[in-house]
Amino acid sequence: MLYIGVDLGTSAVKLLLMNEKGGIEKIVSKEYPLEFPHPGWSQQKPEDWWEQTVEGLKELTQYANKSDIAGISFGGQMHGLVVLDKDDNVIRPAILWNDGRTGKETEYLNNVIGKDKLSKYTANIAFAGFTAPKILWMKEHEPDLFAKIDKIMLPKDYIAYKLSGVHCTDVSDASGMLLFDVKNKCWSKEMMEICSVREEQLAKIFESYDVVGNIKKDVAEMLGFPETVKIIAGAGDNAAAAIGTGTVGNGRCNISLGTSGTIFISSKEFCVDENNALHAFAHADGHYHLMGCMLSAASCNKWWMEDILKTTDFAAEQKNITKLGSNNVFYLPYLMGERSPHNNPDARALFIGMSMDTTREDMTLAVLEGVAFGIRDSFEVARSLGIEIRKTKICGGGAKSPLWKKIIANVLGITVEVIETEEGPGYGGAILAAVGCGEFASVKEASKALVKVIDTVEPDPDLTAKYEEKYNYFKKIYPTVKGLFGEG
Repeated sequence: MLYIGVDLGTSAVKLLLMNEKGGIEKIVSKEYPLEFPHPGWSQQKPEDWWEQTVEGLKELTQYANKSDIAGISFGGQMHGLVVLDKDDNVIRPAILWNDGRTGKETEYLNNVIGKDKLSKYTANIAFAGFTAPKILWMKEHEPDLFAKIDKIMLPKDYIAYKLSGVHCTDVSDASGMLLFDVKNKCWSKEMMEICSVREEQLAKIFESYDVVGNIKKDVAEMLGFPETVKIIAGAGDNAAAAIGTGTVGNGRCNISLGTSGTIFISSKEFCVDENNALHAFAHADGHYHLMGCMLSAASCNKWWMEDILKTTDFAAEQKNITKLGSNNVFYLPYLMGERSPHNNPDARALFIGMSMDTTREDMTLAVLEGVAFGIRDSFEVARSLGIEIRKTKICGGGAKSPLWKKIIANVLGITVEVIETEEGPGYGGAILAAVGCGEFASVKEASKALVKVIDTVEPDPDLTAKYEEKYNYFKKIYPTVKGLFGEG
């Protein structure tokens, strides 16, 4: 049988065709535009997602035996606000996870409603990228459009809806809305009241591996798929990536170096850190996880390479870098503000420590190290909870860099495991589809059977000690300069 994973990303939808043994038959990527109508704003047209997903599905299965396609599932960018009217028309462009327009609403939720109440209701506090502040922003700034809302969706769930006709979401993606009671896996009545949302506007909740329905007849005919194809709920991108890297079970870790950067720690039990510096979410395996998310990770390197250095040869820029642990240049990786652990949408990136002998390589290394130090910030919060992490999987575009993997291993002082199939959310989505269709009895069984470690990067004790000293300097920079952010 064949299973399709749809990774609805920020810049493109990536579609993956997997066989029952976990082998990847084909991968297709289709790009779509990203809109920045005002400084700090970020939005996309859901219609573009659907159009490119359809084109991608056609290309993905062009030469496949379509009668073997059993299921489709998803990994998708989280937190985005997609709103439909009673006729299923998209009301406005989707406000994305990296949009910073909701500073006022986030402050209201955290300081007026109160962080203690939010944590009690949802296990999390408000962040500018979360969905609930976006709903409040729309209510305040677009009241006419707000009044037309019939359905509230997350990005990947819009694609699931177009495929199945079922208004659905999964527990992992719903966890990032600030409308979801994570511990009890249900919508929070208190948060719905605060956001003036009715439960009938919200989706039906499924576990990530649950079948939500079959493909709609008209869509099946358009794609040439059998009407027996099952649509499985899927997961938020980080939970899906964790499935795709085998980060399932208690105390397992995955680091994702994508547009954003995350450290993902799976847990059998529900837990919350007292300062809510880490997100406490439901996991796609039926349990829970903690996650630290930085808004700019591989995107920092992409910005530095393409916009500043005017090159796309990333490997060449890293080739001559040798000063690991000895760099005097530091970089704060806050191009789009920051989430974990600072929760400051006004934070911005900066370099510090340059001198007349600073080189191009020093600056490039500082960017890579700055992202690693940012991940270390969240890693330290997990440590403070008594969670012992000795090794981590790694995925995302940045994970293709041997240098960056070495930096991560030594900044964190843990083993970094490289897996055979490094396709993150798309592969995780395909695994969830296989579980939903009964190919495997559980997500844990599927991950154990399909995910294989092919290489490890071990930390070097001497280099780890050097990075410990550098990190102690790095963590002083943000508190020193944070009063300047938002003043310019």
